[in-house]
Amino acid sequence: MMLDRNLKVLLVGAEVVPFVKTGGLADVMGSLPKALTAMGNDARIILPRYQGIDNFSTVIDFPINIGGRKETCIVRQSHVEAKLPEGGIKRVPVYFIDNYHYFDREGIYCHFDDAERFGFFDIAVLEMLKQISFQPDVIHCNDWQSGMIPFLLREKYSRHDPFYSRIGTVFTVHNLLYQGNYSPEIMNILGIGDEYFNPNSLEFFGQASFMKGGLVYGDVINTVSKKYAQEIQTPEYGLGFEGLLRKRSQDLHGIVNGIDYHEFNPETDPRIFKTYNSRSVKDKYENKYSLQKEMDLPVKDVPVIGLVSRLVEQKGLNPISEIIDEMLKEDIQFVVLGEGDKYYEEMFAGFKDRYPHKIGLYIGYNGILAQRIYAGSDMFLMPSKFEPCGLGQLISLRYGTVPIVRATGGLADTIVDYDMKKDLGNGFSFEAYDPAILLETVNRALRLYRDYPDRWRKLVVSGMENDFSWNRSAAEYLELYDLAISKYTRGHRIA
Repeated sequence: MMLDRNLKVLLVGAEVVPFVKTGGLADVMGSLPKALTAMGNDARIILPRYQGIDNFSTVIDFPINIGGRKETCIVRQSHVEAKLPEGGIKRVPVYFIDNYHYFDREGIYCHFDDAERFGFFDIAVLEMLKQISFQPDVIHCNDWQSGMIPFLLREKYSRHDPFYSRIGTVFTVHNLLYQGNYSPEIMNILGIGDEYFNPNSLEFFGQASFMKGGLVYGDVINTVSKKYAQEIQTPEYGLGFEGLLRKRSQDLHGIVNGIDYHEFNPETDPRIFKTYNSRSVKDKYENKYSLQKEMDLPVKDVPVIGLVSRLVEQKGLNPISEIIDEMLKEDIQFVVLGEGDKYYEEMFAGFKDRYPHKIGLYIGYNGILAQRIYAGSDMFLMPSKFEPCGLGQLISLRYGTVPIVRATGGLADTIVDYDMKKDLGNGFSFEAYDPAILLETVNRALRLYRDYPDRWRKLVVSGMENDFSWNRSAAEYLELYDLAISKYTRGHRIA
């Protein structure tokens, strides 16, 4: 059911491209509001104003009571631009919650007072709405950092103020691994009564959980692929929340993320060495040769496998470590970009020392080099232990780089394993989290590349012509917003 009016939506998250990014959440927060705006909705974004974010105007400031004292909330404003289908550009408002005590410091996460910092942020978001007279139809919260908003809206604000009683909430889990569980004393700091510290509310194995605030009190909850929505209802992936998620299964949905087809476009991308499209895919080889030069590898026509990833266990790095010697017996090159756990950074550095002419390595984040790896590689490796959605496989398809993935979460929803007999599929996938199966899948891809060049080119071109833009995903989110709104139109939460 779609409403016959445009929606007012406030999207809340801890990071947003182009202002701050550590992972895929930032890409979603940067792209989904633009797609909603292009569809005629009033979408706005809000995040903390971290150190290093500038070029904004100041809207208003006001005090907030927290921890028995008053802290000043300063609301700043900037914008991003959405390209409209009929041509032209529309500005998408971006608000920043600023407070020098909480946010004017290096790094956005892993501070001793993160619970208090993001608790302040969640309160400030709700307080700001009335201060600037913006009454959204839906607040779309993302991950644990905004998980207290559905709780506060339901149990505090909408009970006492009609302004808040007609606001629905959608809570999106981008990765259930990061839960925001803290000492119960955070509840007193945020002015939350002890009566809410129980298993039916915020208590989670003796801690107060921001994630649980969103999962229990969000009108609608979703995650970033249909497969992951199923997986997190099991003990293997649910991380203690599986019972709650099964209980709320009727309100739990899965929507695969899209990617911004204006930003990720090999035909116009200024970051790659030579632009190309599905009709000029031969120019992709110029990107391969230039990438080999940049990574100090021999320039020759061999299969190049790319890996752009956070270097953490979740990404399937242990199976890679077990097969890399066998894999590199083939005449191939392996290009790696990423940062993360010191163990994996040193592991790849050791492999680079062992295979200097077969491995290219960059430890750190480099957005330009990442695009060059997507464009210059022949295959893209994502053997994740779990992957709620994944953007790498979608970007690689867009750039004609064939994904090799484990069929979990969003990887299962987006990559169809190539069937040699039917000549169908858009990549290579496997199910068992097993190094031998990973190696066999890599070898299947290499055989197709070497022995059936016409089929390989068809696979590359068909992948480039897949549509994983935000248009489809944004339309699905509008349906979720309607579901959230229907909660209060049926008298669910009218004060």
